[in-house]
Amino acid sequence: MNNTEKRGIYLSVVVPIYNEEGNVKKLHEKIVEACEDLNQSYEIIFVDDGSYDKTVEICKSLSNLIFIELRKNFGQTAAFDAGFKESVGNVVVTMDGDLQNDPADISKLLEKKKEGYDIVSGWRFDRKDSFSKKFFSRTADKLRKILLKDSIHDSGCSLKVYDGDALRGIDLFGEMHRFIPAILELDGYTVGEVKVSHHARVSGVTKYNWKRSVKGFVDMVSIWFWRKYASRPLHFFGGGGMLFIFFGMIILVWMSVEKIFFDAALSERIWPLMGTFFIMLGVQFFVFGLLADIVMKNYYKGQKRMNYTIKGVVEL
Repeated sequence: MNNTEKRGIYLSVVVPIYNEEGNVKKLHEKIVEACEDLNQSYEIIFVDDGSYDKTVEICKSLSNLIFIELRKNFGQTAAFDAGFKESVGNVVVTMDGDLQNDPADISKLLEKKKEGYDIVSGWRFDRKDSFSKKFFSRTADKLRKILLKDSIHDSGCSLKVYDGDALRGIDLFGEMHRFIPAILELDGYTVGEVKVSHHARVSGVTKYNWKRSVKGFVDMVSIWFWRKYASRPLHFFGGGGMLFIFFGMIILVWMSVEKIFFDAALSERIWPLMGTFFIMLGVQFFVFGLLADIVMKNYYKGQKRMNYTIKGVVEL
């Protein structure tokens, strides 16, 4: 059955899987049970991210499942992106494959979404993780609040509900899956939050480590710049360039005044060189901003889209 034939499905549940042989069968049972209780049409999509244990074998023995097998371990974000592009549901649910998220909470998120939200994020209010994992997560949350200014407490919780069309309108790279609500919120979509259950891992090992924290921070900065200045890079680089030029001019004027009126010796002083350096740096920033501005305008034209989204059109 292709995507066109599957249109009309209400719910798509997308789960990335990596070396979860002890969890996938039980997880699938719980998701089926939760979806059946909703009395809505649904599809379940498991995306294997290069597992080398028996995860693939077990998944292929299950029924009522769309199974995507990536050729190698590309990362959780890539697995989510592959699942999103395969999904056709009006609503898309995401969760982890380690049974720490509870599929029974899907109904709570869907109820919250009925209040008019485009995205509803789970909040692991009582987390069952190690101290180190919670420490890194909370530090990242603080940085996320500063840079992205989103409205949720727990971006690391994979249990989320999305409007399907909003979700399939974005492409994911790096470790961006944590920031999907922030990305969509910056595009004008509304985000809600619900406290959800969080269980201790009973099988397998966590895939989280300090390297993912570093990658996540870099992606956070990238998203901040992309969403704030992608459509106007000249404002960022050109503004910085003008500031550098201004500082350079102030320094050179100050040096000129000292030379003309106070006959100061400048040959052994570093300030004239610093003033010239700031002016040259400012010019480079400004030129880079102009080039980036041209590139981004061509990008939007090539993508046949603009730097805004339309909620609806009403003819009165």
